[in-house]
Amino acid sequence: MDALFDLPSEYKDLRASVRSLAENEIAPHAQAVDEDHRFPQEAFDALQKAGLAASHVPTEFGGEGADALGVVIIIEEVARVCGSSSLIPAVNKLGSLPLILGGNKEQKERWLTQLAKGKGFSYCLSESEAGSDAASMRTKAVQSGDKWILNGSKKWISNAGFSDFYTVLATSDAALGAKGIAAFVVEKSDPGVSFGAPEKKMGFRGSPTREVYFDNVELSDDRRISEVGKGFALAMDTLDHTRITIAAQALGLAQGALDVATKYAHERKQFNKPIFDFQAVQFMLADMAMSIEAARLLTYAAAVRSERNDGDLKFYSASSKCFASDVAMKVTTDAVQILGGYGYVSDYPVERMMRDAKLTQIYEGTNQVQRIVIARNLPKS
Repeated sequence: MDALFDLPSEYKDLRASVRSLAENEIAPHAQAVDEDHRFPQEAFDALQKAGLAASHVPTEFGGEGADALGVVIIIEEVARVCGSSSLIPAVNKLGSLPLILGGNKEQKERWLTQLAKGKGFSYCLSESEAGSDAASMRTKAVQSGDKWILNGSKKWISNAGFSDFYTVLATSDAALGAKGIAAFVVEKSDPGVSFGAPEKKMGFRGSPTREVYFDNVELSDDRRISEVGKGFALAMDTLDHTRITIAAQALGLAQGALDVATKYAHERKQFNKPIFDFQAVQFMLADMAMSIEAARLLTYAAAVRSERNDGDLKFYSASSKCFASDVAMKVTTDAVQILGGYGYVSDYPVERMMRDAKLTQIYEGTNQVQRIVIARNLPKS
């Protein structure tokens, strides 16, 4: 019982290692990445060198073989200093997990080995008219002999243009809805693949978000990583596992904001004493810390269930993403309030953290959709 809710030493060591890397090699560039809307190349280089950019890749394909909890801790610690940089390991897992879950050994060997060596992997599900209702997608894959011809577009694709590989969900028959969808791996170099201009976003400005266009992209059948009609199920299974990485991002943003606010409250003096001495500020910080710890325990519990592929994963995955992102939005907003005018300007990172936190309530399924998933998968007593 003594160690029931205590992390094993290897996870504590991982946290310490990633925190050191994040504070020394990622944090110094975070403000410039945000202000210049540029990809965090310094973070990518540091993460790749340390084997953390795609640590989830199994060792047999050249990766570190990190489990779900290890990936959560990596993302959490990177997001604590730079939300945009945390999307590097998060997007790589999201993009490649359908391949891990649905691909054969030859397909995994072909793409996962390159991912481990530094290539990027993105996920193409949403469309302009198919967001929460993803099954209504219109991107089409038409079989022509032993090949597939892909036409359409995907919206809101993280790290689009930077990533080399894309898991693309497309329908072979729109009339069949979810039962007509298949999953494919598309490469950036494939003829007919192009990208829209980067979106001008409120937050996560260092991660390029673009539309991806497919104009008569010809794919051999060995690019298909699901059975026809099973692609949508594969996409949903993927999200059950990867929503936990969004919870991890939210955790990191919230923890980073709390750390800044706590330090500021001890240093900032008004009425001849630190503002931390005022009960109103103490109560805000106490609520922030309580919420973060509760979100952390729920997220870690979800990660363990992801690794075991437990039957209640849907409930825990949706719950962790929904709860942690709501916590992040509240905590970062309160951090701005504690810093007052200084919190509203970019001299301090909390305004950036607040802008970043908003997206965690939206992507990989809005928190309204998460509550639907939670309600449909309530645990049985």
